[in-house]
Amino acid sequence: MTPKFIFIETYGCSANLNNSEIIKGLILQSGLELTSNPELADVLIINTCIVKEPTEKKIEARILELEKLNKPLIIAGCMPDVRKNELQKNNLYLLSNHQIKSIIKLIRKISENNYIENDFFINSKEIKLNLPKSNEVKKIGITQILEGCLGQCNFCITRFAKGKLFSYPQEDIIKNIQADLKNGCKEIWLTSQDNSAYGLDRGKNELIELLRKILAIDGKFRIRLGMMNPNHVLPILKDLVEIYKDEKIYKFLHIPLQSASNNILKSMNRFYKKQDFLDIIKKFRKQIPNITIATDIIVAYPGETQEDYQETLNLVKEIQPDVLNLAKYWSMKGTPAAELKQVPKKEAKRRVVELMCLFRKVLLEKNKLWINKPVSVLVYDKFNNNYLARSPEYKLVLFKSQKNLLGKIIKVKIIKTEQNHFIGELIN
Repeated sequence: MTPKFIFIETYGCSANLNNSEIIKGLILQSGLELTSNPELADVLIINTCIVKEPTEKKIEARILELEKLNKPLIIAGCMPDVRKNELQKNNLYLLSNHQIKSIIKLIRKISENNYIENDFFINSKEIKLNLPKSNEVKKIGITQILEGCLGQCNFCITRFAKGKLFSYPQEDIIKNIQADLKNGCKEIWLTSQDNSAYGLDRGKNELIELLRKILAIDGKFRIRLGMMNPNHVLPILKDLVEIYKDEKIYKFLHIPLQSASNNILKSMNRFYKKQDFLDIIKKFRKQIPNITIATDIIVAYPGETQEDYQETLNLVKEIQPDVLNLAKYWSMKGTPAAELKQVPKKEAKRRVVELMCLFRKVLLEKNKLWINKPVSVLVYDKFNNNYLARSPEYKLVLFKSQKNLLGKIIKVKIIKTEQNHFIGELIN
């Protein structure tokens, strides 16, 4: 039977979200149609994430649920590359993270009953740029600038799926962004596993050079620069701070800490120390006081003592991040850390709860300082009669208006603050 309707479900990071946009774009370009109802679909696709165990278990449960529909089920994303043996079932079709451009070929092979798994596991250097894509949020354009990383983190399974660092050509990145802007995007996300490693596989760090070229593109738009590891930020720190002063760049800095204990950072194989992280934060805040600081922390990593944990707790009090991606350590099969002695579950849970409570208390107090402030925001979406917008510091602002304001930069006054968003009112 020739398939017509395709269902796709996405998990994970912004790069995965962009991969799904590309898959959808290729599907539509081929003449097939998309459906949000798996029961109406001829072929099902799950674009998977494997960053931690709860996500993996959730996806495994979803696969079992969709298998009951007795339809061809394609597993894409990170899971096939690291869990290939577990996923090899008669009704499952696997697509490597490095072969997403082969999605139409895979669907055709399935319909012809001619699927050969190894054809879709060739580890090619696939450039995920300048392809058809279907954006759910029309004003946001996601551009991946590289694949893989230079890290060797002992807790990470994703690096086995993404592979070695492969920086995309600058001219292709610029062309991709220009196409998004031409199609009406006003907010550009630059994303990857480590943006600050851009170009290092070619012998030098090219991130500053790339950003300058992007900033030179004509038009009114804003750039959100995604996650950057401290060890790769340090060599370009002075230039990066200057770049961030440009009005086109959101004052949003995502630097993962993971732990404030140098002993734990060494055990994680993270290639930097706590002071390196602090130096980066202090230099950015000195030049850009209101910058939004986002960081990631893993609590209860194997071997984390109460003293190690207390260092992390104290550092959160000191730097007062605006965004904290907090996770309890999960043992991921296939990683070196999985072989280490684990922190007792009860104690691990206690530490997570305590740290999250501290963060929420600090953030709510910080957010109160925004009350009654006028803010220039970029409006990027509308949901349930609320406009969704971002301040220059990437603060999420919700406000109501009868006017057509999508894609515009307007001024609002902050009248209420919550933990993860602000409420504003339009300044006439």
